[in-house]
Amino acid sequence: MKRLLRVLFLVLPLATAPLAAQARVNLAEAPIGRTSLPWWRARFTRTLEQAKADPGAKIIWLGDSITYYWQRHGGHGYDDILPVWNHYYAPYAALDFGFIGDTTSSLIWRLDHGQVAGLHPRLVIILIGANNFGRVHWDATMTVPGIEAVVANTRRHLPQTHILLLGVLPSIRSPWVDAQTTATNAALARHYAGNPDVTFIDVSHVLQKHGKTDASLYVDPRLTPPEPALHPNATGMARIAAFIQPTVEKYAR
Repeated sequence: MKRLLRVLFLVLPLATAPLAAQARVNLAEAPIGRTSLPWWRARFTRTLEQAKADPGAKIIWLGDSITYYWQRHGGHGYDDILPVWNHYYAPYAALDFGFIGDTTSSLIWRLDHGQVAGLHPRLVIILIGANNFGRVHWDATMTVPGIEAVVANTRRHLPQTHILLLGVLPSIRSPWVDAQTTATNAALARHYAGNPDVTFIDVSHVLQKHGKTDASLYVDPRLTPPEPALHPNATGMARIAAFIQPTVEKYAR
């Protein structure tokens, strides 16, 4: 009987260790590609081609659909965001690597698979995390390490490049999302305070009025049918660009 108990004692930890290790995995900081989606695969290929075609880019934007919206020219004025990009970032031959629906894990995968290979920008601007609070429902305790992993990965691939990390933008989705956004930005502000290689800026206030997110600065409520405010419109994006411009000029010129 004692021999049997000794065998069980030796075997059980080995059998359960992988499960325990698996439980500790934070998906928000794990590389997870979306290659099963043809459009996503095609866009990734196009961005790699853009990187090869524009090796002299001084600025790279990395992010999700909010970053992708820099190229939006909807023809309604409020959604003509491309002119704002052309004003602020075209002079730097900037590249827009925004992917609709990407989470921190998707961006980590892209970085691991050559997203910035061959590039030597002076500044990388990262805006990621909004989708972590969406369908996958990853809270701040998961998202903060995920964003930090994105920054560390970017730094590893571009060791000479300064990183401008923007806080997760405010939205009008739910009180839970509001709480996670606030907690995430507060944690990132603490983590990167005084970091010489990373500048953290929370731009939330430029999209708010009287302390609340201003729906008039977003595209989504004007869609048919209307959707929750998530993507800043031309005015909102211009406010963001203007607010971070001193930092952009400091590091990208």
